[in-house]
Amino acid sequence: MQPTSKIDTFNLNDLEKLCRQIDAAKAPTNAHDNWPSERFDICRNAGVLKWFLPAPWGDQWPETDIVNAYIQLASSCLTTTFIITQYVAASRRIAACENHTLKQTLLADLATGEKFVTVGISHLTTSHRHLAKPVLQAAKSGNDLVLNGFSPWVTSGSQADFIVTGAVVSDQASTKNGSQILIAVPTSDPGVTIGPSNSLVGLSSSQTGRVDFKDVGVDEKFLLAGPHENVLATLGTGATGGLQTSALALGLAQSAIQFMSQQSEQRPDLKPGVEAFQDQLATTTKELLEIAKGSQGNPACNKEEIRTSANSLAIRATQAALVAAKGAGYVEGHPVGRWCRESLFFLVWSCPQVVRDANLCEFASIN
Repeated sequence: MQPTSKIDTFNLNDLEKLCRQIDAAKAPTNAHDNWPSERFDICRNAGVLKWFLPAPWGDQWPETDIVNAYIQLASSCLTTTFIITQYVAASRRIAACENHTLKQTLLADLATGEKFVTVGISHLTTSHRHLAKPVLQAAKSGNDLVLNGFSPWVTSGSQADFIVTGAVVSDQASTKNGSQILIAVPTSDPGVTIGPSNSLVGLSSSQTGRVDFKDVGVDEKFLLAGPHENVLATLGTGATGGLQTSALALGLAQSAIQFMSQQSEQRPDLKPGVEAFQDQLATTTKELLEIAKGSQGNPACNKEEIRTSANSLAIRATQAALVAAKGAGYVEGHPVGRWCRESLFFLVWSCPQVVRDANLCEFASIN
């Protein structure tokens, strides 16, 4: 007998009710000072943060259920769901580490949202990798690891009690492939400076921006992993920009397609386009779930192909929704205009080179 999926146990009606609560809450604008606290609290109070963590701290939903849930949550609020992905990325890495003291110290509070954690590791994977000198370095000093430098992209750092970040150990700092550590840094340290968040085309209310570290001494008890040459690979949590990225893009596409479907009830000329988009959404979602299931068979696409398809669908569906909304959609404050801006996010967020190349070929009509 197949185990009952967590999403069935939670009950699809409960998920729909949760999404309606998110829809009814105050929507974040694209402004720095409008962090979506009400919507995040709705998710936290519903136990969403536990979906991603193993027992005894959480409920550990299967990956297919997580992908499904991400799609629905992102369709209700992309900003809040993006923030949750960064919270989850940090929490899962703590749960996967071998530092049992750290897990006992933090995970119970992270599962309930009593403490807020986020992640800043793009400088180990994509951002600023072209520079000769690593942007964040660590040096051993007694029982402390002293951090100096910055993490360029940290989401909701202003809300965080801890930031899971990576650094290159100083004796290897002269090479780009030096030994790395992954560590949970308390933001209460006076050497941690959370700068003003970036003014983004979309999702500015996620408060994503640079965090500086000046002589920040972090006790080794907060060390997740390292030093290793590729520290992220040691935790087995996968690289940045995994399946959840595609799920969020599909959630945004779903919002736009639902809007067009509602418009088509009074405008039959929209129905052929709506039906085509619905078919594409269903197909891409099915392929994404096949990959998430990790079945023995050969899924229709690999992760990069799914990401390419999800990016394309998010951009095309949101722009089609703007066509359907006409001039009203081009007025500031209309959700369609926001969706169009938000769709561009998927072209830059943890976007592998192969996906960028495929998207560029599509834009240029190159087969």
